[in-house]
Amino acid sequence: MADRDVRDLLPMCPGDGVAEIWARDVPPVPEMYKADSFIDLGPGHLAASRYTSAEFFEAERTKMWPRVWQMAARDEEFPEAGDLVVYDNLGKSVILVRQPDLSVKAFWNVCLHRGRRLRTESGTASELQCPFHAFTWNMDGSLKQIPCRWDFGHLDEAKMQLPEVRCERFAGYWFVNWDGSAPPLAEYLAPLPEHFARWGQERNFTAVWVGKVIKANWKVVAEAFMEAWHSIATHPQILPFTGDANSRYSMWGDHVNLALTPFGVPSPHLGAIPEEAIIDAFAGGAGRNNEEALPITLALGQTARQALGARNREALAALGYDASAASDAELLDAWTYNVFPNISPWGGYMNNISYRWRPWPDQHATLMEVRVLAKAPKDGPVPRAAEMVFLGEDEAWSSVTAWGRLGGVYDQDMANLPHVQEGLVSSANNRVELGRYQEARIRHFHATLDKYLAR
Repeated sequence: MADRDVRDLLPMCPGDGVAEIWARDVPPVPEMYKADSFIDLGPGHLAASRYTSAEFFEAERTKMWPRVWQMAARDEEFPEAGDLVVYDNLGKSVILVRQPDLSVKAFWNVCLHRGRRLRTESGTASELQCPFHAFTWNMDGSLKQIPCRWDFGHLDEAKMQLPEVRCERFAGYWFVNWDGSAPPLAEYLAPLPEHFARWGQERNFTAVWVGKVIKANWKVVAEAFMEAWHSIATHPQILPFTGDANSRYSMWGDHVNLALTPFGVPSPHLGAIPEEAIIDAFAGGAGRNNEEALPITLALGQTARQALGARNREALAALGYDASAASDAELLDAWTYNVFPNISPWGGYMNNISYRWRPWPDQHATLMEVRVLAKAPKDGPVPRAAEMVFLGEDEAWSSVTAWGRLGGVYDQDMANLPHVQEGLVSSANNRVELGRYQEARIRHFHATLDKYLAR
């Protein structure tokens, strides 16, 4: 369904939508991104108990999480042979191991002797040895040795191969599927492989990685990043350069949706403001990284959006990339994709953001992770990932100086979420009411969740 068709069928905020803004962009936005894919899921409500019930949480754990693709790591976390990453979620633990040919195998992180975890943390190894009794496996999962082998004559070595976990790669991300029943990753992610192919995010690396436990259900935390219009109350400082209420919301299949928020234009809540005011607010507001604080001077007749796009085009060129055909939309706008159930990889050419949410450990808490993915120089190596900064309960996101003003934006987001959870627990009518268009991605998310729980 085209953007204009959606805007004709449903009430929309006054002002230009994405289609109208993109029509003015030079170079033009590629045609494949212009086609919208909105699914009208109606005006129904959600039950507040979906976020608070221990029984509902248990149904998710047993019926949904084993069947989905979960993002477990990125290439730059374990780039060399012998590197490994431990991925934990809901009591399950997987080891992803880089093989000598740089392929990846994933195994259950369990010793086949007495069940101890083989690894408690990521790192580098030449073998997988259990710290309890020294049962040892090669990095390909084959059995290497059993101490006191004479006492285990009843064991068939072929059956002592570490059980593998299905794993596949997309755009530098490694996904695992616990029960082996998910469709191929490319099918599960469609149309992301086609969309991301143009942006070369395999050359991105984790420059900043921050995690913190938030006192709210994992869905509450994820849904805070599925719509842009909360900016009117939560992020008022970004309204002069963010087209929040005129974002475009798209959905594909069961597992992928997108909030496309135009930058370099004012919020429709503000009406028309001078182009210089957009630049001034951008310089003093919150961008994706520190470089966005650099001074920008508007040329005669140039719009703020054009100036910001040009500056990002120059930044890519400085890294050795030909950005002459890159549209302002791909260089500037917030392409906030969501992959069911718990990651959000941003699209576009520039430094990107990626979110991941994991239950921690019950229905009332979530590990929220934010990565800033910087672009490596075209002709240089891709740096290793920065280690995750794990913030304590009383540590602010803004205490991380490496990402500049971005941390302050997350402090604003996270300040809401414990109070959302508290409100849901005390809800008198057990109803969560959603907007029909701007919160359609939340409806899409829950419709998919229900499909898994019904299986």
